[in-house]
Amino acid sequence: MGRHSFFFKNYVSHVVLIVLAFAIAGSMFYYQMGSYALKTKQDELHTTVKSLAEQTKLMQQSDSQDFLDFYMLSVARIAKEDEITVLVTDEQGVVTLIAGTDGRAVLSPGYFIAPAAAQQIRTTGSYAAVGTMGVFTEASTYAVGTGVTDENGQLTGMVFVSTKDTSVAGMIRHSTQTLVLILLATLTVALLLSFMISQHMTRPLGVIAAAAKEFAAGNFEVRVPEDNHCYEIDELAVSFNNMARDLDQLEELTRGFISNVSHEFKTPMTTIGGFVDGMIDGTIPPEQYDKYLHIIAEETRRLSRMVGRMLDAAKIQSGELLLSPAPFDFTEMTSQIILSFEQKIERKGLAVECELTDRLMVMGDRDHLYRAVYNLVDNAVKFVDAGGKLTLHAYPDGDFCRFSIRNTGAGISDEDLPHVFDRFYKADKSRSMDKTGAGLGLYIVKNIINLHGGEISVCSHDRETKFAFTLPLAPPQLPGTKAT
Repeated sequence: MGRHSFFFKNYVSHVVLIVLAFAIAGSMFYYQMGSYALKTKQDELHTTVKSLAEQTKLMQQSDSQDFLDFYMLSVARIAKEDEITVLVTDEQGVVTLIAGTDGRAVLSPGYFIAPAAAQQIRTTGSYAAVGTMGVFTEASTYAVGTGVTDENGQLTGMVFVSTKDTSVAGMIRHSTQTLVLILLATLTVALLLSFMISQHMTRPLGVIAAAAKEFAAGNFEVRVPEDNHCYEIDELAVSFNNMARDLDQLEELTRGFISNVSHEFKTPMTTIGGFVDGMIDGTIPPEQYDKYLHIIAEETRRLSRMVGRMLDAAKIQSGELLLSPAPFDFTEMTSQIILSFEQKIERKGLAVECELTDRLMVMGDRDHLYRAVYNLVDNAVKFVDAGGKLTLHAYPDGDFCRFSIRNTGAGISDEDLPHVFDRFYKADKSRSMDKTGAGLGLYIVKNIINLHGGEISVCSHDRETKFAFTLPLAPPQLPGTKAT
C-alpha cells in the first residue's frame, strides 16, 4: 500500500465507517419491514384459514350434497373477495378442492401439497411460510395452513390459503426506495461534513509539518498555534513550540560557543606561534627564552584544559563519562586546589577564608571531582572583585559532605541565574570579565556532581555569589585500609 496523507487516511476511515453504518442500518430496516409485513399478512391469513377449517370440518361431518355445494360456494366467495387461493387436502396431503381469485372452486384437481408442508401440519398443527408448497409457481407466495380434526382429535384434512399480495410487496418496495433516497441524501451530507471535519482536524498537523520543514531549512523562529480546540494536538503544539525555543536557544548558544572556542583557540595559538617565531628569527634574545617559554607552557596548558573540557562535555552528552569511585580526603584535595591558585589570589589581593573539616572522607572519583572543584574555584577567582573575599566551607552533614564557595563581586543577574549550568551558556552581560571560557565549565561541574549522587545550587544577591553542592560520605573504613 502506498503512502498517503493523514487527512486522506482519516477521511477514508470516516467514509468506510459511515457507509458501513448506513448499509447495516438499511439492511436492518429492510429486514424488519419484510418481517413485519410477513407477520401482518400471515396473521390475516391465519384468521381466514381457521374459519375455512371450521367450515371444512362441518362439511366432512355432513353427507348432504346441498351442504357440499354451499361449502364450495362459500370457499369460492372467500377466495375471490380476499384475493387468495384456497387448498383443501385430505390427511395425506392430496388436494381435494382448490378455489382461486376467479371465484371458482374445483374438486379433485389431482395436485399434491409439498411433503414438508404436510409434515409440518401433522407435527405442529399449523404452517406458515413464503414459497410454492409444491403447487404454486410464485416463490414469493405468502401461505399459511392448519389441520382439520374430528371429534377424537384425529387429522382428517388440511386447509391452506395463500396470496401473492402485491400491495405488501409494493409497500416494501416503496419503503425501500424511500429509505435508499434518504440514506443517499444523508450519506452525501455525512461525507461532506466528514470531509470538513477531517480537514479541520488535520490542518494543525499540516501547520506543524510545515513548521518542521522550516526548522529543517534553518529557520528556528517559526511557531505553531497552541489553541486548536483539541487536547492532544494542543499538547503536541506546546511541546513543539518548547522544542523550537530550545532549538533556537541551542542554536544561538552553539554559534556563541563556536565563536568563543575559535577566539579562545586563536589567542593562545597566536601567542605560542608568535613567541616561537620570535625565538627562531632572533627577535627574542636567548636570555629571554626562559620567560617566554613559561608563557608558551601556560598557554599550552590553557589549550589542554579547553580541549579537556570539550571532551568531558562530549562524554557527558553521550553518557560515556565513567566514574571510578573510591574513598579519598576531600579536605586535602580542596587545599591542594587552593594552593594552585596562590599566585592569582595574591595578584588580586584577595582575602581567603577556609573552614574545612579535617579528614573529610568522601566516596567518589577523585580526578573528576578535582576537576569540578577546580572549575568552581577558578570561576570564583575569575569573577571576584579586586581586594574581595573568597569563603570556602566543607563539613559533614548526615551521610553527605556539604561544600560551598562564596565570592564577592558583581554577582549574577536574576535573568542569567537559571541558566548558569546550561551547556555553552555565558553570562557576559553581567559578568563581562569572562573572556577565557566557552560556557562548559559549570555544565561539566553540575553533571559530575549529579553523577556522584549529589546536588548543586547557586544563589547570588547583595553583590555576592555562592555555589554549593553535596557529595556522599565514604563509609567507615576497616582497620588497615588506606584512603586514596
